[in-house]
Amino acid sequence: MDQIIQNKVRIRLKTYEHTLLTKSCSNIINTINRTEARIVGPISMPTKRKIYCVLRSPHVDKDSREHFEIRIYTKIIDVYKPSNTTVDALMKLNIPAGIDVEVQL
Repeated sequence: MDQIIQNKVRIRLKTYEHTLLTKSCSNIINTINRTEARIVGPISMPTKRKIYCVLRSPHVDKDSREHFEIRIYTKIIDVYKPSNTTVDALMKLNIPAGIDVEVQL
């Protein structure tokens, strides 16, 4: 049962800034390569866009509106056959604020 759980680790990174995402991915890949685990990725997922429509004036001029957009960038990194040192190195890794990290075993 332990062998099935530790066979693959999937790391999903989400952020609003693509520059932070690329730096974090390269940092994670360098850390995993030092521990000699097999890595696949980073795989870029499609960018999600959320568009918000806001009235410019609170009372009149219903025709005057502004649109704001938020883009969510996502990348996936798969680690195959991770060792204990790989997991420890990933836990000690310093990831900047603004990046959501999800780890699936």
